[in-house]
Amino acid sequence: MTNLTQERLIIYVPGEAASLLDKLGEFFRTRNIDCYVVGGFVRDGLMGRANSDIDLAVAADAIETASEAAGFFNAKMVPLDEVNQVARVVSPQAGYQWHLDFATIRGSIKEDIKLRDFTINAIAIRLAEAKGNWSRVKTIDPLNGCRDLNLRIVRAVSDASFQQDPARLLRAIRLAATLDFSIEPATEDLIKRDSRLVTTVAGERLRDELGYILETHKAYQSLRSLDRMGLLALLMPELTSSKGVTQPKEHFWDVFDHSLETVACVERLLREQDNNKEDEIISLAPWSSDIAQYFEQRSAGGRTRRALLKLAALLHDIGKPAAKTIEQSGRMRFLGHAKEGASMAVQIMERLKLSNREIKMVQLMIEHHLRPGYLLSEDVPSRRAIYKYFRDTADVGIDTLFLGLADHLAARGPTLDPDQWRKHTEVTKYILSKWFEDRAIVVPPKLIDGHILMEKLGMSPGPQIGQLLEMVREAQAAGEINTSEEALDFVRKHLENS
Repeated sequence: MTNLTQERLIIYVPGEAASLLDKLGEFFRTRNIDCYVVGGFVRDGLMGRANSDIDLAVAADAIETASEAAGFFNAKMVPLDEVNQVARVVSPQAGYQWHLDFATIRGSIKEDIKLRDFTINAIAIRLAEAKGNWSRVKTIDPLNGCRDLNLRIVRAVSDASFQQDPARLLRAIRLAATLDFSIEPATEDLIKRDSRLVTTVAGERLRDELGYILETHKAYQSLRSLDRMGLLALLMPELTSSKGVTQPKEHFWDVFDHSLETVACVERLLREQDNNKEDEIISLAPWSSDIAQYFEQRSAGGRTRRALLKLAALLHDIGKPAAKTIEQSGRMRFLGHAKEGASMAVQIMERLKLSNREIKMVQLMIEHHLRPGYLLSEDVPSRRAIYKYFRDTADVGIDTLFLGLADHLAARGPTLDPDQWRKHTEVTKYILSKWFEDRAIVVPPKLIDGHILMEKLGMSPGPQIGQLLEMVREAQAAGEINTSEEALDFVRKHLENS
């Protein structure tokens, strides 16, 4: 990143953004409204990064101005905060979805800047002075945000920053992870001091900030920071009971540390770490462009499978403390912890307002996270076992396979047995090959349906028909039947013998 201590600086503005800002400049000039570009767009531009979210501080009624701008751009306006005069214009331009956030300036621009969250977001550019030339722009930087960009630190603008908006407690950690910055020590002290305020933040805002953290390649480090600063226990108090809960000798860490290490292992397995090219252990695990694209798929809530897998990794053993028993022989057991943990995870995700689809995905991953290990009992899992696995895990079968791999790595840690790991990865690759190359095992094509059973065998509607059709699909996946005639004969024989 270039040195940012000068008054006139170079800011990276892609052509599409420059064109949009030129039109905005025209819009404000014709209305004689003073406007400043502030926040993340300026910060990222100074770092040479693109950003499709543009924050605008306007010397006018922001909601009224945004409404006019929406008409000017033939876009949609959404009021975000009518009390504090904040509105958003969503404008599709040149293939991008731009978010233009309008806020009324509070006092002068320098006074307004001092009410923002962090110094690196408290840099402004007067739009009229840019005039389409972003190669040497004059910045308004009363809090030395450019200096902190150079230092790569996140610094709160004041001692009251987190009291003014407690969502900033998580945003500080999210920014550090996203930008690969560190949190300045005094700011970390403020987070610790004000950590309990996080309980006053709406679940939707907590969900979004946590989701952004999980999307980064530093989710593990961020979760450690959340724990160190007292935020994780307030967000997910259920995790606290797993601290110090010992596990059998096969496990290197207690339940809490194992859970966080599982997130770290997910990041390694998804090739998010820079050193993966030299990671011999990870090189044995399955990976391909198809798998990479799979984990970039987004849910209805907007989060990727990658982020949801990390959430499942964090919570997969949350049911262990309640399920822990020690038999007379001294054997430690956690019977039923997967099902119990899935139920507890649902409660956490409901508090955080995740979508029903996302909740179901993570619930299934946790509930079935032990299943991949069961498939290791055979050198080559049977067609029937693979079918039943993907049937039960629905559309998170691949995700659960990777959770199983991460769980294995995080259980053994530095005591990992190379031969056991090699077998686990080979079996996983074999199962994945069936998903990508032999879909007839995973989703057998329909040979018969309930209408045929009622017509040919004189059956009446009822649950027995669904049970028989599932038996047909299982036998079909196993390669025992291949035609409609064979399927009907299979059902007929089963009825005769039952």
